[in-house]
Formats: sequence, C-alpha cells, structure tokens
Amino acid sequence: MLKLTCLCGQVRIEVAKRPDFINECNCTLCSKSGARWSYFHPSEVSIEGATREYSREDKDDPAAEINFCGRCGSTTHFTLTQSAISRFGNVQTGVNMSLADESDLVGIELRYPDGRAWSGGADFGYVREPRVIGQSAASQ
Repeated sequence: MLKLTCLCGQVRIEVAKRPDFINECNCTLCSKSGARWSYFHPSEVSIEGATREYSREDKDDPAAEINFCGRCGSTTHFTLTQSAISRFGNVQTGVNMSLADESDLVGIELRYPDGRAWSGGADFGYVREPRVIGQSAASQ
C-alpha cells in the first residue's frame, strides 16, 4: 500500500497497490499542475480531506476533474467527469505520484507522453525514452 499526502497533510491518499507505470505528461494541464499520474480503479484509492476541483475550460467536454488541496494548493488526484463516466463508466482515478516518497516508487517505469501533440484520438507518442525510478541513467 502507498500512502501519499499533500504538502500540508490535510489531504491523505492511500492506494492499494504500486502502479505499473507513472506518466509525466507534457500537456498544459499536467505540466502546469505539476502532476505525475498513475491510474487506478476508484475502488483501489482512498482519499481523506477536503479538496477543491478544476475542470479545463479550454475543452468543450473535459474528461477529468483535477483535485487539489484548498489549503496548500498541491494537486492530489483526478476523477472522471460525469460526462466521461456516462460514456466509459467510473473506471479510473488518477493519483499524483509526485506526492509519494520517491523511495516507495523505486523500480517503477516513468514515461513521458507527448500530450501537447496528442489529437485525442489514437495512441499518443512520447517525447523521450522512459526511465526506471531509482536507476542511474547509465544503467538504463
């Protein structure tokens, strides 16, 4: 189990398992919120503490609602919007792995998707090769 907190500790997140990978996307939403996302079924995530929400205003139908601590401003997680849930089901919660202790993430692949160039359709590309957290660049 992973335990994460925002900077001030008001928001606490527990995840039932380690993620398979972490995405550090370069789209404007992810890069400006400082998030490194891992994705879980909502039943695998426990969130305590009050958060505030934000949905992109530059999209007609944003699929995600970003949550952040109202006290310290740390981005904590995202949930799917009602519109996305009606289309896909409530199948995903994103957790900001930047809140985790990096020692808890050793051995997990960190990927760099090119969200800025993604059209929203097919698979996206990557801006660089992934790395494994805790391994030196020379060993990868």
